Amino acid sequence: MWWGGRGQSFNIAPQKAEPDVGSQPGFPPSLVGEQILAWAPGVRKGLEPELSGTLICTNLRVTFQPCGWQRSQETPLSSEYDFVLVNIGRLEAVSGLSRVQLLRPGSPLKFIPEEILIHGRDFRLLRVAFEAGGLEPQAFQVTSAIVQARAQSSQAQQYAGISLSKAGQSSGSRKPPIPLLETSEDWETERKKQGARGWRVSTVNERFDVATSLPRYFWVPKRTLDSEVRRAFGHFHQGRGPRLSWHHPGGSDLLRCGGFYTASDPNKEHIRAVESMLQAGHSDVVLVDTADELPSLTDVQLAHLKLRALCLPDSSAAEEKWLSALEGTRWLDYVRSCLRKASDISVLVTSRVRSVVLQERGDRDFNGLLSSLVQLLSAPEARTLLGFQSLVQREWVAAGHPFLTRLGVTGASEEAPVFLLFLDCVWQLLHQFPAEFEFSEFFLLALHDSARVPDTLTFLRDTPWERGKQSGQFNSYTQIYTPGYSQPPAGNSVNLQLSVWDWDLRYSSEQILQFHNPGYDPEHCPDSWLPRQQPSFMVPGPPSSVWLFSRGALTPLNQLCPWRDSPSVLAVSSRWLPRPAISSESLADQEWGLPSHWGACPLPPGLLLPGYLGPQIRLWRRCYLRGRPEVQKGLSAPTISGLQDELSHLQELLRRWTPRVSPEDHSKKRDPNTILSQSH
Repeated sequence: MWWGGRGQSFNIAPQKAEPDVGSQPGFPPSLVGEQILAWAPGVRKGLEPELSGTLICTNLRVTFQPCGWQRSQETPLSSEYDFVLVNIGRLEAVSGLSRVQLLRPGSPLKFIPEEILIHGRDFRLLRVAFEAGGLEPQAFQVTSAIVQARAQSSQAQQYAGISLSKAGQSSGSRKPPIPLLETSEDWETERKKQGARGWRVSTVNERFDVATSLPRYFWVPKRTLDSEVRRAFGHFHQGRGPRLSWHHPGGSDLLRCGGFYTASDPNKEHIRAVESMLQAGHSDVVLVDTADELPSLTDVQLAHLKLRALCLPDSSAAEEKWLSALEGTRWLDYVRSCLRKASDISVLVTSRVRSVVLQERGDRDFNGLLSSLVQLLSAPEARTLLGFQSLVQREWVAAGHPFLTRLGVTGASEEAPVFLLFLDCVWQLLHQFPAEFEFSEFFLLALHDSARVPDTLTFLRDTPWERGKQSGQFNSYTQIYTPGYSQPPAGNSVNLQLSVWDWDLRYSSEQILQFHNPGYDPEHCPDSWLPRQQPSFMVPGPPSSVWLFSRGALTPLNQLCPWRDSPSVLAVSSRWLPRPAISSESLADQEWGLPSHWGACPLPPGLLLPGYLGPQIRLWRRCYLRGRPEVQKGLSAPTISGLQDELSHLQELLRRWTPRVSPEDHSKKRDPNTILSQSH
């Protein structure tokens, strides 16, 4: 069926798609292989000012093109107007005041819509009202095309990747903005940067024959041979043995590993190799049960679904009960739990010279979250823009976090947005310590949204092996496959040389400027925060001491491994472990013997200890309430003009409230946040 508009015509049948979008005058710059399916004139509503333009459906995305607005040819993907098909979480057609149809992939449209609402899985909302006057067929056609495109965009097709035309022309000579840790040289440079003299880069997994979920290179103790590494890693879940995540300048080491294979039967040499790697040259070793006190993957997924439903504009929660409903999602509770545990581990790393080992059965979810948060709390260089990107690349991407599965792209039951939970934790730190971070909330939003946009390999695969296989890095290698992991999807249209950190391919220069925090204190120089020697506040641990950190307390252990004559504590399921009572003192009190308020004693240099009680943990409104623009007013803006606009808005709120305040109210203390929330 053919429909025309503005002197153009098209056929929405998938087998007879129109030419590339870029060949159509007035449409946005094309992506490689992109084809128009349908379009219709409309008005973007819900935000001020309302914009007239064109709603376009292609085989890759739904986009709104405002009249008279020209995108840069260098940034054909817009974070404001584009919805990649796989990022559409909910699609609604509206006619009149009461007729609403929820459009699932493949479902037929029952009426000609007057409006269409596109809810992104990243909490964005695009609301477009269609123009009348004989153009109703186009409205019906573009809405039907979106439904069909969602149904036909299979995972294999969509997650072969979206390729940017500019990137395709220059990717061969383009240097990544940060090291992607795909070569041994990258790892060696990072090791020297951290000052980890007791560690070296191991090449034992260069062909992924130890574990496909591990990077090709990682750090192991200097005196440990690769043959010992191979033997030791075989006794850990998925072959993910102990390796260095971060070396503290004071001398401590933060390690991560999978759970022990307690059913294996290692000989004495294997046990010695495992113990040597866990100790990492230290006499004091702390094993951290990562899963303890943190939510399960199912809990995280359920909380995120409840949060997303609550934040929709048509949420069924009554306004006066909205905060109670927010509490009922448990999302903020899980953010609080993560921050508290990360704070305790930061104290463990900072207070004594020791080896702190994060142990999680799969070593691919909360180990990465806690390791990243510990570094943000303890190392100012991780709070810079480049430092944070390097941190995410190392602890999440290179470490094998299963992005594709956790973000629900594969349709597997293990969906759980752990990475998005981490970004919320980072936003809490940014909110509590605004002068300590070089990057802004807008950078976190860009990273949050990029996890849903399939334009690079960064978030398109579950393992480094799949990512490298897709890019053709090691086609000549003979691969040894890890059970439980499927081969990567076919397709070669993705940007093989690009990463999510190539922001200039998707964001304008003006948007990238907003990535920088205007309140960042440049006096926080990463190179001078702590000397590369053991500082006076760090003391060696007791000789040959082994501890289990669980429930906020340290419990002594007789041994490190579960294969000795007497079973180790970690060889037993955590639910059968004795539960030490949580001390009324914080871990900082126990370690330093300081009062909880720290009195006149300053924190160790570079260490941040966030608050996580009650109202100290807040809702990330600019992210989760983007579909409710009336709530966005009053949030801090990154520019002078934006601050002036918000100042005017606040002054207007005060003007409205002043006549309502009775004389006796002036004597009472009023919470400005309460006043503003009530006015909304």
